[in-house]
Amino acid sequence: MDKYISVPLSDEDARSLRAGDYVYLTGTIYTARDAAHKRMQETLEAGGKLPVDMKNNVIYYMGPSPAREGRPIGSAGPTTASRMDKYAPALLDLGLKGMIGKGKRSQAVKDAIVRNGAVYFAAVGGAGALLSKAIVKSEVIAYDDLGTEAIRRLEVENFPVIVVNDCQGNDLYETAIRAYNREG
Repeated sequence: MDKYISVPLSDEDARSLRAGDYVYLTGTIYTARDAAHKRMQETLEAGGKLPVDMKNNVIYYMGPSPAREGRPIGSAGPTTASRMDKYAPALLDLGLKGMIGKGKRSQAVKDAIVRNGAVYFAAVGGAGALLSKAIVKSEVIAYDDLGTEAIRRLEVENFPVIVVNDCQGNDLYETAIRAYNREG
């Protein structure tokens, strides 16, 4: 089922999503990869304030390539989400409502998704040039010294994702494998 959702995500929207839903996000999302997550974790451990309020926000695990002339961003494909698994539960507990990446998540992340009424979306790997067309604005807002791994605020219009893990504990990767094995 196709759903068109505004971001930041409301609690109601996040709870309405189910594994397998095709979703088009419009609004503000943030980018952060390994180095930015590590720095955010260090900030939290030191009692500091994060550069982004996690409440109801969505983090896209992506580091863009340089923008071509006339475009706000270059290729913007997802990175492997499991690299952020050691950081994700703490951010979810702070109110992070959604994550976008590629690949499976750990059980600790899936448990935190359920506990916090959140969602994990997959974006299609290898489609970074196409995904960048849904990004209408990009601005570095923190950790500029990290280059492509800096935290960016993105404005997106109908950014295409698929729900992989929903707050009911469903996992598209697991259900798809079971369905495939029944058909095969």
